Amino acid sequence: MCRNIKTLFNFEPPATELEIRDASLQFVRKLSGFSVPSKANEAAFDRAVADIAAVARTLIDSMVTTAEPKDRAVEAEKAKARSAERFGARA
Repeated sequence: MCRNIKTLFNFEPPATELEIRDASLQFVRKLSGFSVPSKANEAAFDRAVADIAAVARTLIDSMVTTAEPKDRAVEAEKAKARSAERFGARA
């Protein structure tokens, strides 16, 4: 359920608003236990996603590091290699 929650700090290029929103949505889904809220809970669900996205952006923008930014393409290749090793290469 949390597959869209990825590390978003210290990447080049920086995390986009869409990436932050997607991670926030997955977080709210995990906490609430619902993939899609009922009409009665939709406003609260959407508000929670927006609030968490705003706090996540503030956090990411406030953090500092001396480490070099990670390259998204390199990290994606590493993830694919780990997946292939774990689950086997697709035929």
